[in-house]
Amino acid sequence: MIEGHANQAILSVINSQRAYCKFLSANDTGLTGGHQAGIYISKPSIPILFNEPGERGLNKEKWVKIKWQDDFETDTRFIYYGQGTRNEYRITNFGRGFPFLCPEYTGALFILTQNSSEDYQGYVLNTEDEINQFLDAFGISTTETNCLIEKEGIRPEACESVEFDRFISSLKVDFPVSDKMSAAARDIQDKVYKHAEYALTNPDKKLLDWTDMEYKLFRAIEYARYGGIISNGFPSVEEFINTANAVLNRRKSRAGKSLEHHLSAIFTKNKLQYKAQAVTEGNKKPDFIFPSQEAYHDLSFSTDKLISLAAKTTCKDRWRQVINEANRLRDKPKYLCTLQQGISATQMDEMQEENVILVVPKPYITTYPRDRQDRIWTLAQFIDYVRNVERL
Repeated sequence: MIEGHANQAILSVINSQRAYCKFLSANDTGLTGGHQAGIYISKPSIPILFNEPGERGLNKEKWVKIKWQDDFETDTRFIYYGQGTRNEYRITNFGRGFPFLCPEYTGALFILTQNSSEDYQGYVLNTEDEINQFLDAFGISTTETNCLIEKEGIRPEACESVEFDRFISSLKVDFPVSDKMSAAARDIQDKVYKHAEYALTNPDKKLLDWTDMEYKLFRAIEYARYGGIISNGFPSVEEFINTANAVLNRRKSRAGKSLEHHLSAIFTKNKLQYKAQAVTEGNKKPDFIFPSQEAYHDLSFSTDKLISLAAKTTCKDRWRQVINEANRLRDKPKYLCTLQQGISATQMDEMQEENVILVVPKPYITTYPRDRQDRIWTLAQFIDYVRNVERL
């Protein structure tokens, strides 16, 4: 996660009309002891100050509001000095007590973002970690500053961190419930990497992308909640064990629900009729029944049009649980969607004997025994099958 004001600065750049950054020079901060003329802005960056360049022989100015570090605001002047021998652009008039134009901020990274013609935000990053994180986010080297920022070059990983921080700061609890966590991961993945349409055109990839994003989001929340505690150490072994157990138990409970939530989202986007956690007989609850729980309990509804799907992140030892989840479908194929990467040929033969068909994201199928891979369905194949059955 991005610390301090770097995250705020990155987010401001992403949402701005224009953005600029430079390292504050000794002349900017007054370290040279020269005339305090304000922050120098290079000529190629004029568009962030004025719509048109200044004319030689004339001074030109514009007053704006700048909000600094998302904290305080100044009425500040953009000015072009065009008279006499001067031909330069500066930002001046920061008001009394302005903290950043003093010698200790020499070498700090100054970022200016434009929201409108008179509304700006300013940030000053003064630690190596913050500076490097900001520059890395946009793929800028230290020699490529003092210019407008090309927002198109932002690294997806930086966008992820921004979105993670935004989500974590919105939480009212330590950890969100599993469906909210999964939904947030899907929103972030779709926003950062686009291609929301993959839920329709490439559901196998989308399932893995969403799952991976949720894992990263979960780890970011863990770091936000426990990073400080772990860094500072534990007062006792018992305290360490309690914390470790809490972390591990939360990880285990999240993983199983995650797959179910993402499958639900894909089925919904594909306009399939289904019921998650449908009750069949007694306390039996298949993860999904197609088309509905009502259809399952309607004995006049053909079993040829009923489908059950179990969702298990791993299935090496637990696949047998799916065999008896729906009595009406005892003699029908039982489908099991898993993220398990490979099981033995013997286990696959046992599944075939029990009429269990694996549904595995396409990239993972190569991890299964080569001579049995043709038994495995991709998620896209399963969706097409359900769609065709529901059309009958």
